[in-house]
Order: sequence, then structure tokens, then C-alpha cells
Amino acid sequence: MNNKIPPPIVTLISGLIIFFSRPLFPEYQSNLINLFSAILLFFGLLVFFLAVTSFKKYKTTVNPLQPSKASHLVISGIFRFTRNPMYLGMALILLSLSFKFNLLGGLIVTLLFVMFITKYQIIPEEKAMLALFQDEFEIYKENTRRWI
Repeated sequence: MNNKIPPPIVTLISGLIIFFSRPLFPEYQSNLINLFSAILLFFGLLVFFLAVTSFKKYKTTVNPLQPSKASHLVISGIFRFTRNPMYLGMALILLSLSFKFNLLGGLIVTLLFVMFITKYQIIPEEKAMLALFQDEFEIYKENTRRWI
């Protein structure tokens, strides 16, 4: 595994950067932007919750630092639409923070988050899943997008 920093910590750090870098970027505020922020937060939390619930249903690990301990390849529920709903949920939460506090800087940080998580978390997890579930994961990978 390339990444030793848990993704929730990466998300927290990214959120703090979004918030505290506000003075470096122009401010955009409107009721529409606040509404969109709330909608993104709702969907981010929903997607994340659905992913965790699916893992619990199949009694497999939710620990992103130990994907080799997965006992089941989850491909139902929210996993029918995205291979990485937990990370998608985190990215949506960061987008929500971006719209609420720091639109331009937040979009940059969220893009960097997606790139970081893809390289250091998702790709190593996919290698572990391929080693564990071989053809079943290969078929899943061909039929389901990595993000959305």
C-alpha cells in the first residue's frame, strides 16, 4: 500500500486547507451557492453512508489501509454506480465546503484530493482487489467506473 495516511485524515486536511486559504481567493457568496453547498453535503454524506452500510452488510473491512483483508467484493447497492463511493462521498463533502467557504481555492484543493486519492489509495486498492478476487474484480472494473 502506497498511502499510510487514512483517507478521512486526507479529507480533513483538505477541508482545513479549503477553509483557511479563504483570504487567498476571491469570495463568492449567494443563496444559490449556499443551497448548492447544502445539496452537495447531503449527497456526499448519503453516498458515504450507503458505502459503509454495504461493507457492513457483507461483513468486510472498511479499513482503507488494509484492503487485502477484504473478505467480499462488494458490487451491489451504491457500488453498482461507482467503485469508490466512500472517496466519492469525501470529494462531494469537499466540494460542499468549497461552495460554502472558498469556491476557487476549494475546487483546486478538491481536484488535488481526487488526484492524490486516485494515485495513492485507489490504484493500490485495485491491485489488492485484483489479487484477491481476480476475474470477478476484472469484470466489475470493466462495468463500473472508478469515480462516477
